Amino acid sequence: MKEMFKVPELGAKVPRDGGRFTHWLGKRFLKSTGWCFSGEFPNCSKMIIAVAPHTSNWDFFIGLAVKFCFKLKIQFLGKHTIFVPIIGKLLRYWGGIPVERSKAHGVVNQLTEIFAKQNELVLCLSPEGTRKRIDQWKTGFVQIARHARVPVLLVGFDYQVKKIKIGPLVSVGDDIEVAMEKIYRFFSNVSAKYPESFYIPEIYLTHNKTEKKVDN
Repeated sequence: MKEMFKVPELGAKVPRDGGRFTHWLGKRFLKSTGWCFSGEFPNCSKMIIAVAPHTSNWDFFIGLAVKFCFKLKIQFLGKHTIFVPIIGKLLRYWGGIPVERSKAHGVVNQLTEIFAKQNELVLCLSPEGTRKRIDQWKTGFVQIARHARVPVLLVGFDYQVKKIKIGPLVSVGDDIEVAMEKIYRFFSNVSAKYPESFYIPEIYLTHNKTEKKVDN
């Protein structure tokens, strides 16, 4: 039985932007392509949203549609070199934050300072950092969460069941491995569009994923 399409409500603390048209456009796209939501969105003014799996260009369009649906104000990271005049102004308007990626600890410190200066900030990123298969996820996002003292919301795009899974809110303490274990366990139950390109350590796999590509 097909699930009813319902957009989870946002709490009063969650930063918002967007209008009626983009809200309608996001809902229309997700409904027409068969997607639905599960889970509840936390009422937080500051957090990091970790979205995975990221194995296809379609992930971007689904993510954009989700943003439109929620009227959610998010920010994202971009390589500092693309923030040139005119384009850089547009990127900042859309929520872009320029970072020097070659200095990992510099990015953590930079984002920690930005979180400290703002009353509300929702930073959205992909923990994998690439559509290609990798053998280990980057932990920069949990380092940022730890130093900035903000939680990490896990959101999975499950192509097998066409469901946007809003998962748990993970608090990051001194032990990064504990946080990563929770993150891996959640995403081990999310099927990528291209499963062969999505890496989860074998110890965290809780079920056998389908090996075929799922077409929209």
